[in-house]
Amino acid sequence: MLVNNMSENPNHRITSLKEFFPYYLKEHQNPTSRKLHFIGTLLIALWIVLAIMTGNAMWLILVPIGGYGFAWVGHAFFERNKPATFQYPLYSLASDFILFWRLLSGKEKFHPGPTH
Repeated sequence: MLVNNMSENPNHRITSLKEFFPYYLKEHQNPTSRKLHFIGTLLIALWIVLAIMTGNAMWLILVPIGGYGFAWVGHAFFERNKPATFQYPLYSLASDFILFWRLLSGKEKFHPGPTH
């Protein structure tokens, strides 16, 4: 069963990326899910670059597969929670790229510890 623990208070509405990102990290603790998010974001970047370099916009058709497909598999089968994309699409998108960069730069780990 998928669960979503957006907030202890269900009426609370997150109003900033700064407030959202800690929640995002809590919802992305499973190493396999993090790897799937990383791969999906990497593919998005690759397909956008290919579209620009080749002048073929058909590469952009793949972007939702990378952007949502990999992440949703991670949430459904490994995190066992509901993606925040549905409630906070822009904060979620920004957080995907922030986590990608932090994983790439070593500021976050694919196998996070219990401190998050």
